[in-house]
This record gives sequence, structure tokens and C-alpha cells, in this order.
Amino acid sequence: MPQRHPWQPRTADIPSQPGVYRFLDARGRVIYVGKAKALRSRLTSYFQKPEALHERTRRMIGHAASVDWTVVPTERQALQLEYSWIKEFQPEFNIRFRDDKAYPYLVLTLAEDVPRVFLARRKGIKGARYFGPFPNAGALRDTLSTILKAFPVRSCSSSAYAKAQRAQRPCLLGDIGKCAAPCVERVTPQEHKALAVSLAAFMSGHDDQVAAELTSSMEAAAQALEFERAGRIRDRIEAINTILMKNTMVVSDDIDADIFGLASDTLVAAAHVFRVRGGRIRSAKGFVVDTPEDNEGISLVEMLLRDGFEDGPPARLVVVPELPALPGVWEKQLSDVRHEAGDKGLVKIRTAKRGELAELAQTVGLNASQTLTSYLSQRTSDPSARSRALGEIQTALGLEEAPLRMECFDVSHLGGDNPVASMVVFEDGLPRREHYRRFAMVDVRDDTEAIYQVIARRVQRLLADSDTSESARGFSYPPGLIVVDGGLPQVNAAHRALRECGVDIPVCGLAKKLEEVWRPHESFPVILPRNSEALFLLQRARDEAHRVAITYQRSTRKRTLRSELLDIPGVGKSSASRLLKHFGSVAKVKAASLEDLVAVPGVGKIMATTIYESLQAPASPPVTMGTASPQQ
Repeated sequence: MPQRHPWQPRTADIPSQPGVYRFLDARGRVIYVGKAKALRSRLTSYFQKPEALHERTRRMIGHAASVDWTVVPTERQALQLEYSWIKEFQPEFNIRFRDDKAYPYLVLTLAEDVPRVFLARRKGIKGARYFGPFPNAGALRDTLSTILKAFPVRSCSSSAYAKAQRAQRPCLLGDIGKCAAPCVERVTPQEHKALAVSLAAFMSGHDDQVAAELTSSMEAAAQALEFERAGRIRDRIEAINTILMKNTMVVSDDIDADIFGLASDTLVAAAHVFRVRGGRIRSAKGFVVDTPEDNEGISLVEMLLRDGFEDGPPARLVVVPELPALPGVWEKQLSDVRHEAGDKGLVKIRTAKRGELAELAQTVGLNASQTLTSYLSQRTSDPSARSRALGEIQTALGLEEAPLRMECFDVSHLGGDNPVASMVVFEDGLPRREHYRRFAMVDVRDDTEAIYQVIARRVQRLLADSDTSESARGFSYPPGLIVVDGGLPQVNAAHRALRECGVDIPVCGLAKKLEEVWRPHESFPVILPRNSEALFLLQRARDEAHRVAITYQRSTRKRTLRSELLDIPGVGKSSASRLLKHFGSVAKVKAASLEDLVAVPGVGKIMATTIYESLQAPASPPVTMGTASPQQ
């Protein structure tokens, strides 16, 4: 078994999406940059037995002290970001891209009287439009050859163009229709420049006429059974789609921006920032912040603007997920910070709704979500943190011992219909999914009655199993603490069910929004620090119970709605489906008039009358709390 490095991340914490990873040494220098279609698979390949690694890779792992990664939407964007960072950091153990070679660009010299299109690996031509870079020069040449059939812009050199002018004879490209031949005045310079402008629009993604025409030709060839020709056209379409693919990792050279992304949980939020300078992503950083205690205080975006520039002054443009309450005040404050650092220019704060900045902001948000997931996973897997959480819960609730087994209950329904409940189990601070239970509720009027019923059912099963020889698993294992999702009314209902069953198990409730912990019949809640491990564990249990309950409720919703209609005489599955599709829910079917029901396709007047009379019949009187008995 390979030796685990102290800095090695857990496999579960590494995302499986495409991205770019960086190995850093003890001084924080980037020593290797790589890309991956699946980061988890690629990074775990480095953590093998040393003798299984290549010599250069083994030395790189020996020098490494940490590894980080940046998630991107596609593998192609990972390739572009890898290229940019290798050029930026010049890592010691990278070979590719450290020399003067670079990816090719498609260049269009729009500033010339007779524009030219060609491939180049460097920028610097004044007035030229550059598209790319692109990872495959061969594919770029093939695609350009296809595009020139629709946009026959000259692609010859200046000397070849002058020679054709003198001879008044076009080159081969002019003869085969891949050049408009302005050299022999088949088109005027103005007409040729219009072609070049159209090509620029096409390369910018604003014109899909060529792809549409090729698609039409491919379909015609397929219908004529010319499958080889259709296959060649298909390959051309794929090449064009590749060259037109949006590239969020390469932005305009004149863009200097700090782009922030946010992902939040109830108690904690994760942020990620890309520092873009001169059109290049110079750094990518993720960090975690505590969420504000209420919505009236400072917002998460304002916390980013306040604390997000500790490692350097802000850029002239700051892109955030949403604008702060007083953007002008923050712009002035950040401008002052920039001036103190010796940089001129005012700072503008904005959101990105479209264009390359919006696409880059989407990638930053993706990384913020991954940062939050990784943080929560690491916090959950820390044994010392779980031990502290159980100890804090014991102290805060005055328990005799730490609740090594906690059971959390939640109720879910759809507007009062189809109520269900869930029970999730945490042992030693970790979920025990094989002990989870789901409950279908009957004869309940509200959440408190539902909590009463589900707790009573759970305790009855506990008492029944204690008299058998069944091993202590699942229902038969008594919890050290019962947690319900809700405030004082729900806690009191759970406590009443426990008392009536003659069982003494501590119970508390976690109320949403303010995250208050309630004990039975207490006038005031227990307030845990928002950064405490105890509140984090209770919140995880509450959120997990909510997830299980709502998933179960959704899985039974469609069946329940349809079965309610199927109970009506003469209504079959197809009729029930038509009614649900037309009205959207049983509640709307109940509220529909007879004329509305008749208007449903496939529902005649007789069936509509039957449905109307059945749904309008008075319901049986509800069961009161005093007469309801807990059911297994």
C-alpha cells in the first residue's frame, strides 16, 4: 500500500469534473501544472507506490508540499487555463509550453484595405483580430478550409497577392472558390472587406449560417444514401462547432478584473475569486466565511468586498454575484484602497449578465460550490471536531452523557396534502444511512400532530423490539437524543408523545432561520455560537432529515395524486393523467367548475359530472388530537 503524504487530499474531496491542478512546494511556488478531464481520477494516479511512477513524476511528488485545483466546465477550457498558467508560473517540472511555442490563433487583418486570414502563434499585428488560441493546428486548418467556402477571404501572403496582381491571374484558391480573388478584381476591395467582417462575426459566434447550410447538406446526402459524403460533412460540422466553442478561460487582453463567486450554506459560505490581469487569470483562490446572523446586517457580497483584497489592491473592475446595498460607497472605498497602493483609476462594481465575463463568473461560481463541498466534507470527517460537537451538545442541553446516537425527524407535505416524515440517524457524528426510516402519515392536521404521531410510532417500535431477541440495530437501538425540525410547538409535541409512551429520552428542536435550539416547555431557546461544532452537527442532521423527507414526499406525490382521482368511479389511468396534465394538481381539479372539466379533452359531460360530484362531496370530520392514537 503506498505511503500517504501529509498534504495529500482525501479522494472524496477531489471533484470529478474537468479542471486544472497545481502542485506547490514548501515555499508556495508552483512546480507543476496539469489539466484533467476528471480531476479525481488524474490526481489519485500520482499517489501510487513511488516505484510505479515515472522518475520525473516521482521527483515532483517528492518536492511537493500541497496541491490545489480549479474546476472548469469543459476539458477544452482546462487546456486553455493549463497553457496560461504554465506560461505564467514557468513550473520546474513542466516541459510543454515553457519554450517559445504556443497554440495557434486565427488572425484576420481587418485594418488592411484587402484583409487577409491566416494562422499564427503570436500576437502583435496592429489592427488585427485574433481568435483562439486553439489546441490543434491541423483541425484549425481543416476548419478554415471549410469556412473559406462560405467566406472566401484571401489567405495568401503579401508577395503572392502582389504576384497575382501583376499577372492578372488568380491562384488555385481563387479557381476553386475559396478566395474571392480581389487580386484580379473579381470583387471590389469594399466587397472583400465585407466578407472579412462577416467572417469575423462568424468567428465571434454571431453567425451560424455556415453550420446550418452544412447540416442541410448532410441531411440531403443521408437521404440520398450518400453516407460517406454525409460523414465527411458531419466531421466538418464538428470541426466548426469546436472552433466556435466558447472559451471562458481566454478573455480580451485589456480586461483587468477581480471576479467573485459565492456558494452558501445556512451557517457557512464559500467564496472563490479569479484575479484577471491583462486578459490572463493570474490567480485563483477559494476561502470560507461565516454567513451573517441575519439579513439586516452586512451581506455576503459586502463581506467579500471588505475582506477579499488582503493579498493585493482591487482591479478597476470588480464582478460580484449581486450588487451590494450601496454600490457607490463601496466603489469609493475600494478606489481609495487602490490609490493607497499607488494604482490610479476608479473601481467599478458590477454584475456580469452576458459575454465573456459572465461565462468566467459562472466558472468562478462552480469553484465556490466545490470549495464549500470540500470544506463541509473535511469538517465532517474530522474526528476531533465530531467529538467536540457531541461534548458541546451535552453541555448546552444539560445531558447526562454525550448523545452518541442522535435521531432527527422532519415532516414534509404538499400544501397540507400527502404528509410524510423521515428519521435519520447520526452515530458518533456520522450518518448511518442503513438506519434511516420513512413514514407515511395519516389523519394529521398540522406539523405538530405529525411530529406527535411519528415520535409515538418510533417509540412503540423501540419498546416492541426491546422484548425480542432482535439485535440492537435500527429501530431497536435507543437514541441518546431526539432532534425535531421545528421550534417549541414541535418539541412539545414530541415530548408529549415520549411521556405518554413512558419513555425518558432527551428531545430538542432546531428552528430554521435563526438556528435556535429549543427544549420542551422552555420559555427561551438555547443559543449556540454560529461557528460551534455543536450547531454544525445539529444543522447537518436537520438538513439531512429534510432532504430524506422531501425526497420521499416527491416520490409518492405523483402516485398519490393519481390514486385520488382513480378512486372516482369511471376514471381510469388515462383520464387521471389527462386531468393532471390539464390542471396541474388535484387541488385545481377540485376547484374547477363543471364547464372546466367538460373542456378537458377526452372527458365527456357524464364523466365530468361524476368527477365534479365526487370531489365536491363533504369530507369526513377530522380526527382530533385527543382521539388520535399513535399507529405503527
